[in-house]
Amino acid sequence: MDRRDFIGTGVAGAIAATGLTPAAATAAPAAQGKTFQCDYAPHFGLFRTHAPNDIDELKFMHDQGFRSLEDNGMAGRSVADQEKIAKEMQRLGMRMGVFVVNGSTSWIPSLATGKADLRDKFLAECKAAVEVAKRVNAKWMTVVPGQLVPNLEMGYQTANVVDALRRASEIFEPHGLIMVLEPLNPWRDHPGQFLSKAPQAFEVCRAVNSPSCKILFDIYHQQITEGNIIPNINLAWSEIAYFQIGDNPGRAEPLTGEINYKNVFKHIKSKGFTGIYGMEHGNSRGGSKEGELNLIKAYREVDSF
Repeated sequence: MDRRDFIGTGVAGAIAATGLTPAAATAAPAAQGKTFQCDYAPHFGLFRTHAPNDIDELKFMHDQGFRSLEDNGMAGRSVADQEKIAKEMQRLGMRMGVFVVNGSTSWIPSLATGKADLRDKFLAECKAAVEVAKRVNAKWMTVVPGQLVPNLEMGYQTANVVDALRRASEIFEPHGLIMVLEPLNPWRDHPGQFLSKAPQAFEVCRAVNSPSCKILFDIYHQQITEGNIIPNINLAWSEIAYFQIGDNPGRAEPLTGEINYKNVFKHIKSKGFTGIYGMEHGNSRGGSKEGELNLIKAYREVDSF
């Protein structure tokens, strides 16, 4: 498919008819403002050549039909920025996707060790995340249990992780919040992480046994780690609360790699999923308005099932 034909004729007429900003009206005039079948959530930076700051980018996202935002680094923003973003999202009627709970304990051997100081540090991050979630109206938050412990049997590591996550669930449950555990691929991006496979995440969630502990099924990571995407979604379905997107290879938008996203989205939608699909990927033609419009066109294509 030649996506260079994306910006069609009649842009000026589209601007006049919709009353949108020129930048917004250049993107897919025929679909301008139309929501997608699935609730895809871009992150800040995907459309930065069209919108120079976060608030303008939120407006641009909304103009293109997106109704959610994902921001991994939300917890690291100032309270003022969190409140400003939340206020604009509320005005636009947009949902908040995930942000990362435990930035300091995700990339070291932490929960799997069973060490009380590391567990307590993680739980402090969970308590802080509750306040962030309140400010930005978030429901789901990403948790990465940390790295493997090389000199400890896997069974003991799993028990340590489950124990820590049970305590975290006690923090989140009263607020109706859900931490979503993200298995990360060990072959390209994240070697040495404790959690790498969907069945493993399913096992941990069943052991924690809390509505506040579910799976973030990142289709990019799981394609690399184990493939078998649709069957694994079916098998893990009862514990999945959130999806993330990225094609492979390249971790860019759909239609750039080997994953048949149109069929995957159709399958997830058919199962009644009403949650968010986080666009945790880059842009194959990044740094240009053409590349950003091309990304939107790709989502229109894979959403047309």
